[in-house]
Amino acid sequence: MAEPTTAAGTYFRLPNILQVHEAKILADWISEQLAAVSRRASLMSDSDLRVQSKTFLAEFRSALRSGNLDDLARAEWEPMRALLSEVSRSRAAQGFSPTETATFVLSIRGTLMDRLQEEYGKDAAGLGAEMRACNLLLDKLALFTAESALKSREEVIKRQQEEMLELSTPVVRLFPGVLGLPLIGTLDSARTQIVMENLLAEIVRAEASIAIIDITGVPTVDTLVAQHLLKTVAAARLMGADCIISGIRPQIAQTIVHLGVELNVATKATLADALFLALQKTGMTVHKASRDSAREK
Repeated sequence: MAEPTTAAGTYFRLPNILQVHEAKILADWISEQLAAVSRRASLMSDSDLRVQSKTFLAEFRSALRSGNLDDLARAEWEPMRALLSEVSRSRAAQGFSPTETATFVLSIRGTLMDRLQEEYGKDAAGLGAEMRACNLLLDKLALFTAESALKSREEVIKRQQEEMLELSTPVVRLFPGVLGLPLIGTLDSARTQIVMENLLAEIVRAEASIAIIDITGVPTVDTLVAQHLLKTVAAARLMGADCIISGIRPQIAQTIVHLGVELNVATKATLADALFLALQKTGMTVHKASRDSAREK
């Protein structure tokens, strides 16, 4: 395999430098990272930082020996890409920004430049050519790392949003056979799917015959929201449960009439009214206890 060369055609000495001085370079690099003002010790332990740095340097040296310094998409750089992707995922989960994660790669620049100066001595032309080649390579690795970190962070945010949707759509048991589903916030397609899945699962689990969908906390009801509600009601009916929609405020009632949407489902202004209707449908009644009965209890 041909030895890697710089743009000026001179022999690229960095692979040999890493081979001979890897331990010293690693120690200097780690010391520099630990002493950095931007060090986030609360997010990553010193031992984890040492492991990541040691693995990076080993993969970096191995990839450099392949002789390919231009195309990081080649197979020779696959282990390095995999490592940087994993570093990006772990650091995104720990709370590092994409810039901070990319800085991990760039932070080795100073240590490598010092070694190159010692290697080339007074050969200014050779030193300049290799520095340019080394800097270009590190910039490419840092850019790949930043892109991976950004993607990982987006995945973390998406997962957190899904978890928040799960938490914001609780299905509660109000009485035997009667479920309550309070909705708060905007009801879009993604949330409707979660609402439907949670409601249907609880209908089966509780063997419920009535489900009260309370939209008091839904700010606006347009045609799309009404369609989402109808889909949820239809799915519940297929599971053998009737639905009651509560929280129909005057503004919402006027909007629904204006839109010409036929809900075809029992509606009530308040959750209390809906619960009273649900108890009637299930054959249960609520009586106010007399003072004498309350005292006996």
